[in-house]
Amino acid sequence: MSAKKYAAEVIGTFWLTFAGCGSAVIAAGFPQVGIGLLGVALAFGLTVVTMAYAVGHISGGHFNPAVTIGLAAGGRFPASQVPGYIVSQVIGGIAAAAVLYFIASGAPGFDVAKGFASNGYGEHSPGKYGLGAAFVMEFVMTAVFLFVIFGATSKQAPVGFAPLAIGLALVLIHLVSIPVTNTSVNPARSTGPALFVGGWAISQLWLFWLAPILGGICGGVLYRWINDEA
Repeated sequence: MSAKKYAAEVIGTFWLTFAGCGSAVIAAGFPQVGIGLLGVALAFGLTVVTMAYAVGHISGGHFNPAVTIGLAAGGRFPASQVPGYIVSQVIGGIAAAAVLYFIASGAPGFDVAKGFASNGYGEHSPGKYGLGAAFVMEFVMTAVFLFVIFGATSKQAPVGFAPLAIGLALVLIHLVSIPVTNTSVNPARSTGPALFVGGWAISQLWLFWLAPILGGICGGVLYRWINDEA
């Protein structure tokens, strides 16, 4: 059963990274009919909604190392399965970036150096936000994301609506944080594109592992404390 759970995490993270980052790389600025910031935010949220309903019953629908670690910190996920989930999620993120790179590079004028939906701070932040602002944004947004996930999947919550609440939370997160970091809150999503951009994207990748993981732990522990529920 573990193999099927890991496969579900690969597929779910692939879809999140491919469709979410793909909306930014391919469709965000497309002439005359570009979907813009709102469209990209909605795309990321929809990836979680669709895959949570598709494979959430198999793996829990994490698709994100920060979610997996946050759930473990909050007592909702066995620590023994954390490494396998994280490896699966990173594989999914890298595979998605590879497929997206192949498709995007088929267009004339494609230049991976323009960012390829990578996350960054300073000169590589869409709004030129510095390291401190980027770290706090990623920490806070991931903490809130885990808080929503815990609440939406609680035994006390309405049954069947968790993917919608979680997906909408991710839309809101992107609406606020795209100008600051291009929005990560997900180390696997950040790793895939960064490997293809190289250089600055790799050197700044540490922040998009550290801040989301710390934020995820904070959100998970806070919800467990405030709700007295593992």
